[in-house]
Amino acid sequence: MYLALAGRICLALSFLNSGINHLNGFGGFVETIAGKGLPIPSILAVGTILFQLLGAVSLLLGYKTNIGAVLLIAFLVPATLAFHPPIGESLTAFLRNVALIGGLLMTIANGPGLMSVDSGAKS
Repeated sequence: MYLALAGRICLALSFLNSGINHLNGFGGFVETIAGKGLPIPSILAVGTILFQLLGAVSLLLGYKTNIGAVLLIAFLVPATLAFHPPIGESLTAFLRNVALIGGLLMTIANGPGLMSVDSGAKS
């Protein structure tokens, strides 16, 4: 009963921490994005922070978890490709992100579990 909740919390903490850190260091985060040659870095930074925070809160509460997980996957795929190529020292970060995507896909496939706002709304 509590395993799905524990899994959602474990996944969400990483994104919540990252979103808060990016928000607190917004200027540096924008510079990092610009340094990769990506267009409109300020808008990408805002989008990244929103996707991370909304997705994390969705997972924590178990509310609209499929939407939250899709937001996080939509952030992770391009971020992984742009910032963590699967070569050299970046391989570990690449594989970590692939594992996060796997956990999010499992959440989509299996639902949020009994300890969630979504499960309470169905009864």
